[in-house]
Amino acid sequence: MLKPIPVSVMQGLLQAEVFGSKSENPVSYISTDTRKIIYGPETLFVALSGFKVDGHAYLMQAYEQELRVFVVETLPEHLDRYPEATFLRVSSSVLALQQLAKYQREQFEKPVIAITGSNGKTIVKEWLGQLLSSKYQVAKSPKSYNSQTGVPLSVFGIEPSHQLAILEAGISRPHEMELLEDIIQPDLGIFTTIGTAHAEGFADETEKLLEKIKLFKRSKFIIYRKDQAKVKAVLQQHFPAERLVAWSDQPGSDYTLTVKKQAEGSKITLMKPDLGVYTFQTAFTDEASLENLRHVIVTALTLGMEEREISEQLPFLAAVEMRLSLKSGQKGCLLIDDTYNNDLAGLDVALEFMQNQRAKRRKILIISDLLQAGDQHSVYQQLADMLTHYQLDLVVGVGNRIPLLKSYYVGESLFYGNTKEALESLATLSLEDDLILIKGARDFAFEQIVDSLQEKLHGTVLEINLNALRNNFSFYKKRLAPSTKIMVMVKAFAYGGGATEIAHHLAQLKADYLAVAYTDEGVALRNDQIQLPIMVLNPAPESFGNLIRNKLEPVVYSCRFFAQLGAYCKSSGARLAVHLDLDTGMRRLGFAEEDLEELLHLIGKFPELEIASFYTHLAGADEALHENFSRGQAELFMQMASRISDILPDTPLRHILNSAGIIRYPEYQMDMVRLGIGLYGIEVNGLHDEALQPVSRLKTTISQIKLLKKGDTVGYGRKGMMSADGKIATIALGYADGYDRRFSNGKGQVMIHGKIASVIGNVCMDMTMVDISHLEEVQEGDEVIVYGKELPLKDQAAAIGTISYELLTNISSRVKRVYYMD
Repeated sequence: MLKPIPVSVMQGLLQAEVFGSKSENPVSYISTDTRKIIYGPETLFVALSGFKVDGHAYLMQAYEQELRVFVVETLPEHLDRYPEATFLRVSSSVLALQQLAKYQREQFEKPVIAITGSNGKTIVKEWLGQLLSSKYQVAKSPKSYNSQTGVPLSVFGIEPSHQLAILEAGISRPHEMELLEDIIQPDLGIFTTIGTAHAEGFADETEKLLEKIKLFKRSKFIIYRKDQAKVKAVLQQHFPAERLVAWSDQPGSDYTLTVKKQAEGSKITLMKPDLGVYTFQTAFTDEASLENLRHVIVTALTLGMEEREISEQLPFLAAVEMRLSLKSGQKGCLLIDDTYNNDLAGLDVALEFMQNQRAKRRKILIISDLLQAGDQHSVYQQLADMLTHYQLDLVVGVGNRIPLLKSYYVGESLFYGNTKEALESLATLSLEDDLILIKGARDFAFEQIVDSLQEKLHGTVLEINLNALRNNFSFYKKRLAPSTKIMVMVKAFAYGGGATEIAHHLAQLKADYLAVAYTDEGVALRNDQIQLPIMVLNPAPESFGNLIRNKLEPVVYSCRFFAQLGAYCKSSGARLAVHLDLDTGMRRLGFAEEDLEELLHLIGKFPELEIASFYTHLAGADEALHENFSRGQAELFMQMASRISDILPDTPLRHILNSAGIIRYPEYQMDMVRLGIGLYGIEVNGLHDEALQPVSRLKTTISQIKLLKKGDTVGYGRKGMMSADGKIATIALGYADGYDRRFSNGKGQVMIHGKIASVIGNVCMDMTMVDISHLEEVQEGDEVIVYGKELPLKDQAAAIGTISYELLTNISSRVKRVYYMD
């Protein structure tokens, strides 16, 4: 933080009512999360009220960590339990956080750069930060902190020693940007692109564009790509020409930047207004990177950097891994790969992510020298305090400066002068069943450490985007009454995504229940410390003991099964929560209406079985043509549930809606809903596709490229035939990985370098061939997208006459899962 804030100043800034003791101690840190509090007495806690978590529920937890100043919307019920606390009551804690950030921003007299747009914000920020750090001490937003709360937290990370700040700003609805602009007050603005991201919050693209440019109200310069016609028109309409800095690959702009792709990268030729010409070299060849890079070059030129200085730094701009990746390591270890930069703000984000993962034998951090401005002794003192707070078991430091940590950190630690020495020592550390965070500055090439520790599997990977999962959970949660619970289906390996990791993340999202298909799936979750209630959809009699021992809640669907389970519990002296499946039209499992008399008798006979819920399945919730049938099912369900409830001391939960039903029949949300395929980004009604984000992305690599002649045949049975001279690529994916054989002979498509390539010949067990005759500059080892955002899963399923569920759940366990956060 730039400047400590006395309580009296905060009271005036926030127009707050003061309750409790009248503290005058200034605060130097601001926190919204009690898990991240390090300097308790010097920290202000702002209690934010969110749809998932209410910070007011954690006031006592913060107080017990020696915090004494709080910003709240409502006072705690027992104020006398906080005898030393000062409470500043405001109407909106978010607005208060923003006002405090604005005050901090106004203490910073150095240049501030703000970036907005639909895509590329974080990449441009990171590359610009890397480039400018060769000349300035740079502060920048951690990760993608660009929201109404992320921007203030980014501002609090600016220190007096910084010479320049780079902040992102993102919005999802009108009137948000005015608030962010008032905080950031940028001297220079960058508009990256306009696209479909967050489109659902705006009437149309023009409204979204008009809202975004409010960020530049007082900017001296605004950098944009002139080739974007709408962006150009709106900016020229609302800002004078002298404030606009345009670039294009066509003549007629402030800067003309043309690209020529070559075998080993790309050449960018700059033509300036004075007709001076300069050439930059870069390893990047993809269009998105080249566009982002040109934004960076123009910004650096606008700030006064020389072309030579920029050119010298470009080779060091590595592809930015814009996410924390969770990967399987050797000997049961889990790796958190965050190797693209290293500063205290980013480390705090990574350590919090580490805290949220399933427990392992040890928590280990491998870290390089910090790229942090200011007095190095102070920096490493802060690092020591952070590591102590997160209770790490071992810290491995790499570099010349990080041994300063020894003076302040008392935990177990090892230090090495360079990455090579660290790599050589890893074998002696007995790494087994550990959780390892690898966090290093780019100069240290920590990707070598990741590679050495990572489980060695073939090149096919299923990426699981935990931010997309969070977005989709939020989408459905917002459509429910506050009292309605959410049961999430994690059966079938969590729709292919990996049940354990998904379940841990769902616990963080405050899901109320989980559901699995079989008892052993529930036992595995319990063994991995999942504490949420777990419903088992299809338990077997031989698993009754495991159900009881692991506090799993089985579905009971017939009188025979009820009697078996009841007798087992009676003889064992055990009680067990169960869920009753009522068949109202699905005709799969469940009690029919005519079974109720016998069921009521059994409920009385076996009080050991406690009825936790009733539920039914809507057979056609995803299609409007079945509406009358679905409503009939709901009416019959309520009648049956009511009849059973009449004999029970307490009323069980009722649930009827799946993902499709939540959207189509919100009036039937009752006490709980069951969220399945929707969580993973598939909106089967087709009504809200734009609001959901695909969670899974299946990708592989090219193993070999072959040049073929017209008439050459490809694969088993010679089913594929070249219609002309061309080339094929063999990719490392086959039906043993879950890639369906129905994709054979042109029905399947993959994406390489942003272009479609069709399957040729039959899909093999471990490999598939695709026709790449029309693609240039494709090389062995290149990435191949099988499905994801670029190649929607629904379209792939439709091509072979199946559904998305089948493709998701068929992905083999031999395919490596990588979990990440954007």
